[in-house]
Amino acid sequence: MKIIKAMLLMVTLLFLVSCGGEDGTPPETTVVKKGNIMAVIASTGIVMPRNRLEIKPPIAGRIESVLVGEGQWVRKGQILAWMSSSERAALLDAARSKGEEELKHWEEVYRPSPIMAPLNGFIIQRDVEPGQSVTGSEAVLVMADKLIVKAQVDETDIGQIKLQQKVVIALDAFPGQPIDGVVEHIAYESDVINNVTIYEVDVVPKTVPSFFRSGMSAIVDFLLDERKDVLMLPARAVVVKNGASYVFLESEDEDEPKTVKVKAGLEGSDQIEVISGVSAGTKVVIPTKKMIEDAFGGRGWRGPVNPFSKNKK
Repeated sequence: MKIIKAMLLMVTLLFLVSCGGEDGTPPETTVVKKGNIMAVIASTGIVMPRNRLEIKPPIAGRIESVLVGEGQWVRKGQILAWMSSSERAALLDAARSKGEEELKHWEEVYRPSPIMAPLNGFIIQRDVEPGQSVTGSEAVLVMADKLIVKAQVDETDIGQIKLQQKVVIALDAFPGQPIDGVVEHIAYESDVINNVTIYEVDVVPKTVPSFFRSGMSAIVDFLLDERKDVLMLPARAVVVKNGASYVFLESEDEDEPKTVKVKAGLEGSDQIEVISGVSAGTKVVIPTKKMIEDAFGGRGWRGPVNPFSKNKK
């Protein structure tokens, strides 16, 4: 019960803070400005190999040398390591006890076996070192052809995802370094995670950065629309009533801000395009709950202080 009361208190405080200006302090203001705005579907994803291939030795035996390291690019057919079969390893050990000349003789007569790259790509995991005994069933190296991001998209949004759609990737480990990508594949079969039906979408970076690592978490924004050099306001400055959009302007002649109807356009995650009704540089008041209720009444509006609004068209 104490936890529930604490949660209710926290929600109430957050609501009161979002209302602002109710304690007599001047309400917050903002200015209409020009900029770029994007409408996106936000999702989460994981960096993973597009094709992950475990390389297993052709025979059981001992690794003699490993010629590659993690992160190294290799071509198909390139020798990655040399190994001795169990019989060759035993023979060389016996010859070594008889001297270097005997050992050299058998090394020339009984050649080691190569482990070769089956495709063009790079090494993402190296699990063996020279001298290590291996069987034919264990992977000694792991390759990938390219690192991509596998995103999880809710079934309610999957209809807006298209092949070759533009995507912006942001890694949790490297914030502030966005990566452009495109949708390569949309799964035909869904998964259910935490009682939510999702589809896996493969996103391929246009250029894979050097800091990409398999397993990294990412925020994936699927671009739905974009407008450049347009008038815009923070979404919390715009109130919607019965399908019409309004803003509150500072009034020099009146104590209270005046309500002005505007034509809203593209709505992003936190910004909204304003097509008409105000001009660049116009000072707009961020409305409080009381201001909205005084202007529009208690129902039918969608605004910045409505805690139950998703602010989404």
